[in-house]
Amino acid sequence: MTTFTAITSLPARAPAEGLVEALEDLDPAGVGCFEIEDGSGRWEVGAYFEDAPDEIALSLLAAAFGAAEFAISELPETDWVAHVRRELQPVEAGRFFVYGSHDADKVPGGRVPLLIEAAMAFGTGHHGTTKGCLLALERLAAEGVVAKNVADIGCGTAVLAMAAAAIWPDPVLASDIDPVAVDVARANVAANGFADRVTCVEAAGFDAPALRAAAPFDLVFANILKAPLIALAPDMGRHVAPGGIAILSGILVPQADEVIAAYEKTGFTLRHRDEQGEWTILVLHRNQ
Repeated sequence: MTTFTAITSLPARAPAEGLVEALEDLDPAGVGCFEIEDGSGRWEVGAYFEDAPDEIALSLLAAAFGAAEFAISELPETDWVAHVRRELQPVEAGRFFVYGSHDADKVPGGRVPLLIEAAMAFGTGHHGTTKGCLLALERLAAEGVVAKNVADIGCGTAVLAMAAAAIWPDPVLASDIDPVAVDVARANVAANGFADRVTCVEAAGFDAPALRAAAPFDLVFANILKAPLIALAPDMGRHVAPGGIAILSGILVPQADEVIAAYEKTGFTLRHRDEQGEWTILVLHRNQ
């Protein structure tokens, strides 16, 4: 079936979310918004339609919310799951081997295999931020760090939570603000045999009873975006134990200094700073 996309951008989150709500009146098959990861602060809004959308209505909505004109495209029917599976190859990050079920025969011996289906949610290991976090975890383990209490905030597929559970014996908490991502994380945890040690909960940041009860943490992953990471800094300071570690990513290289400054104000010191392409991965130490 042919589908149509209508995409625009706006200068801030509030009008973007307002436009998303207004677009629902046009009966889209799907609609959403996200912050554009170029440091501009702009937000993109996209809608999908099974039939050609009303271009006049879209123009009126764009004008009403201060958005750019919608770019409307017609998409041919494509089996995107099959396409993604063909394009994405397994990822090796230190001891970790992240793969889809279609590549199960490629898992090498002596590695920690993590099965993640590419079509399910953010965090397959192919994105530079996820791979960078896995490499940061690998280095911490090589340095002799043993984390007994770990949380993965904004977990997506829960690949980072499972990686920690694979190398250390204690339970891990994984959370995401998106209930669909939490369902995906639970499915992945079960598929990889970690259901008894990785618990997945829905939460904005640390705002869940299980997370509050388990704090303070020895290690926290937060692979999200610059703005929510900065907003999370005070809570991170309260929930990471003195001497504990935070691994942060979802940060473009030019944004890293701003994130570091926000975390230094809440009691962290930079331990490692690495880059994967256009992305920065920060490893921060909570001061005693």
